[in-house]
Amino acid sequence: MQERLTIPAVSVALLRGDRVLLVKRGQAPSLGLYAFPGGRVEADETEIEAAARELFEETGLRAHNLQPLEVFMIDAERDGKAITYRLQVFTGEDAGGEPHPDSDAAEAGFFTLAQMEAMPVTDSVMEVSRALLADVAISGE
Repeated sequence: MQERLTIPAVSVALLRGDRVLLVKRGQAPSLGLYAFPGGRVEADETEIEAAARELFEETGLRAHNLQPLEVFMIDAERDGKAITYRLQVFTGEDAGGEPHPDSDAAEAGFFTLAQMEAMPVTDSVMEVSRALLADVAISGE
């Protein structure tokens, strides 16, 4: 039996008020889905460096005080081989500015949960978004 390759990946769940930053994927493997900005960790960078880079590459935005939030193990296939992405989701403080899609993002913007309910969004993105927005509501921010 062939051993699964585990690939480190990151994403950034960034809030602005009651809205969550999402990008619409412009390329496979998640073409057409809305997700947090993110991607693979390069060999010469830490996860937090990768998160900051991916956020900027895909949206032109920056965040302060990036902190690990949750890890998801996502099974996939690449080049006919079974792989697992170890996705570390980060969150941080919005540094402002308007998102502009770039890199592999076809669209970038901040969306409410009600808007996200009608969009093609993965269960894990909805789970994290609901939890973050519930924390905001509880703290009164």
